[in-house]
Amino acid sequence: MQEQHSEAVIGASLPPERECEFAPVFEAMASCHPQEPHWYLPMIGVDPACHRKGYGAALLQDALRRCDQDHVAAYLESTSPANTPLYQRHGFELQGTIQVGSAPPLFSMLRPAR
Repeated sequence: MQEQHSEAVIGASLPPERECEFAPVFEAMASCHPQEPHWYLPMIGVDPACHRKGYGAALLQDALRRCDQDHVAAYLESTSPANTPLYQRHGFELQGTIQVGSAPPLFSMLRPAR
């Protein structure tokens, strides 16, 4: 259900001339999801004025605490290579890059179950 909501929000923000890229991007994203049970962390964001103050780490830690309680992996797609170190500090490993057409690359990352 969460993924459908995320797709709707992103789809509504696309300019009409880029709508044809929408479905292939989400198909590529879906094909990268792990087969094992996992929590999908579709979006995390911090106001740029508040970057480097620990808010992103706090949001991530809260979600990962639940993953650890459930003993399941966590999966996400980072929209920026600059965020990779944050996710790696929290146990995520880079799985690959998702690139479709002229859409910006996404970086798939998995944190094994703990």
